[in-house]
Amino acid sequence: MIADRIKKLREENNMTQTILAKKLGITRSSVNAWEMGISVPSTQYIVELANIFDVSTDYLLGVNNTVSLSVEGLTDKDIELVHSIIVHLRNK
Repeated sequence: MIADRIKKLREENNMTQTILAKKLGITRSSVNAWEMGISVPSTQYIVELANIFDVSTDYLLGVNNTVSLSVEGLTDKDIELVHSIIVHLRNK
């Protein structure tokens, strides 16, 4: 589960394994091992990954499927628009 989430988030953020590894101060092969499920990141790296990808550690670990969305910098009108889009998509 965590392997898939790391890879998905990395790709959604247009990062290579090398770029992610540099941000974390580790080797590319470590990131590759996480994504292949050969090893799992330590607690320290789970927290760092959550910060890099702006998700909760629970989401990374598969405890829940809820993704938080930061509305920082958006106007009230923007937030209402985002909310209405989410409601529309749920009702499809």
